[in-house]
Amino acid sequence: MTEQHSAGDEKRLPRTPVIVGVIPGQSSRVIVEAARYASLLGVGLIVVHVDVTRFVTYEDPDGYVHTAPIDLGAVSSAAQFEEIRAAAAEALASSPVDWTAHQLVGDPALAIKHLADRLDARLLVVGTRRRGLGESIREFFTGSVAARLAHRQQRPILVVPQGQAAADDEDLWPEP
Repeated sequence: MTEQHSAGDEKRLPRTPVIVGVIPGQSSRVIVEAARYASLLGVGLIVVHVDVTRFVTYEDPDGYVHTAPIDLGAVSSAAQFEEIRAAAAEALASSPVDWTAHQLVGDPALAIKHLADRLDARLLVVGTRRRGLGESIREFFTGSVAARLAHRQQRPILVVPQGQAAADDEDLWPEP
């Protein structure tokens, strides 16, 4: 199952899923490992992208979320979400797990935590930060999403390394 959802569609998302937070250009290992755990737990997978260029202005009583851009010149969130959805479809092509792609807005740690609370998620999965000066500076100012999640909620978190130590298609824990 590969569906695209917007921020106000939580009613159609699976209950007790594994939630994986992804960013454009991220290693497919993160999604593949999340799918492995979703399969082991017998639950669905939600591939989540958090658009940090937008913020929630208000939420209707029926759950529809209204957002506004922080910067009108920012990269299109629709284009980024389509890139995420396509990467997930490719990474999960041979996976038996039911999955969906969903986009949130705002602070990544808080947005993922709130979705996890609403859906009673079983596990949260994120990747380590990318290497490079730009990512180091970003993390200095915003902090690690994995660390912020670990301090703000009680669900288990799996942090998947994205370093160059292994190829993208190499299993973290190969089958014996």
